[in-house]
Amino acid sequence: MLNTKSTAVLSLLLPRTWRVSSACRGENLCSERVLYTFACSYGRVQKPQLVSPFPFRTRAPPRSKFTGVQANASHTMEQETGTLLPGRAQASETTEFAKSFTNAGEGHFRSLPTHNEIAGELKVSSLGLGTYLGPESDSADTEYSQAILKAFNLGINLLDTAVNYRSMRSERAVGNAVATALAQGIVTRNQVVVCTKGGYFTFDGNRPANPRQWIQENFVAKGIFSWSEFAAGCHCMTPAYLKNQLEISRKNLGLETIDIYYVHNPETQLTEVLADVFKKRICDAFGALEEACAEGKISAYGVATWNGFRVPYNKRGHLSLEDLVHAAEDAGGEGHHFRVIQLPFNLSLTEAETAATQIVNGKQMSLLDAARQLNISVVASASLMQAQLCNGLPEEVRGVFSDLGNEPTDAQCALQFVRTTPGITTALAGMRSVAHVEENAGIIPHSATPRHRSDLGVQTVALGRATCTDDNDNNGVRPW
Repeated sequence: MLNTKSTAVLSLLLPRTWRVSSACRGENLCSERVLYTFACSYGRVQKPQLVSPFPFRTRAPPRSKFTGVQANASHTMEQETGTLLPGRAQASETTEFAKSFTNAGEGHFRSLPTHNEIAGELKVSSLGLGTYLGPESDSADTEYSQAILKAFNLGINLLDTAVNYRSMRSERAVGNAVATALAQGIVTRNQVVVCTKGGYFTFDGNRPANPRQWIQENFVAKGIFSWSEFAAGCHCMTPAYLKNQLEISRKNLGLETIDIYYVHNPETQLTEVLADVFKKRICDAFGALEEACAEGKISAYGVATWNGFRVPYNKRGHLSLEDLVHAAEDAGGEGHHFRVIQLPFNLSLTEAETAATQIVNGKQMSLLDAARQLNISVVASASLMQAQLCNGLPEEVRGVFSDLGNEPTDAQCALQFVRTTPGITTALAGMRSVAHVEENAGIIPHSATPRHRSDLGVQTVALGRATCTDDNDNNGVRPW
């Protein structure tokens, strides 16, 4: 429920005109066509030419029987695999990274349990760097790499990307930045938490002349998936496909082990299949990822969603966190590695905290409460609503964040709201410039201790709701 103060704030923030930051502040999640159209109309965001939809899971056969199909059906995988950097984020070294930032405010570094014997309970920063938006260009790659190096130096150790972001270029930019940081002694491999996603179909750069034929020859004919498993013309989560995409991501990132691997927007499958089919597919997918954990290719896994956790539990497209945990238990037993979820949460999209979309043990509750009960960590995407919360916040809203000092920027206020919400582990924000990293990291010296809900002041600002739908249309782009 909103208190009187929140209601007053809401009255000031009716969805009129979005003011977009003077520079691109792209979030690390798949947005809808409407958001892109808006941003592009202002000349602030260049629409990425991505051909990738949402990642999905499918029930993996028992490990002893599952062999899958060799992941060589991609332009990337046809190349000779180079040397991958060994190591992974580990409890001891991420803790060492956290302790080195003596100026960080209380609560900036949080625990993220992986239930992985090697990784342990990681220490991650309350801010994470996303890599979704931007042109597919060398200059954008360089900007991201420089931004990541600056982020490490300022106390950010969680990076988020996906195989389909900028047609694989974002993963490679992340990999280059991590390798450079290691070479320069800025961080060690075991201090950095690298997260990526799979499920959307993407090409490596330019599309083939006949995309459908290419997919038929390189994926369908090789048994990686069938056309009936290819949802919405862009999404697949068969065990063989996820393993294929994982190998591509490992090569793009240059990493032997990916710390967190998400199935990307699995709710996309629910647009075409019924719940019982989806359940089998997600169980199979989790089985494949449990195998990847056992093989040392990932430390933990989860789902990264857009609508799935925000829609009511009785609506199509809804994802039940309790059911997902049960699927993980079926795949990996009580010691399963399904430990992290991602969904949009910001001053405008507050359903994770305010909407009772989940049912756990027969009791209706919010997603954040459900995650708390089920021991799942929550990472917030779209913390800046793809730049739309970077400018134009009323003074009454900014005043709620007086703990940030006299003149915090709107972006800093928006990020502070997310990272101090009880139950949020990390607030992601797309940062492609060093200047934006420096601005956003300006809140790190301030306390990030989760506030009591009644003290949050602003529950929502309802900005731009009319412009925000879901991302199931894949920005209107299909592989053919």
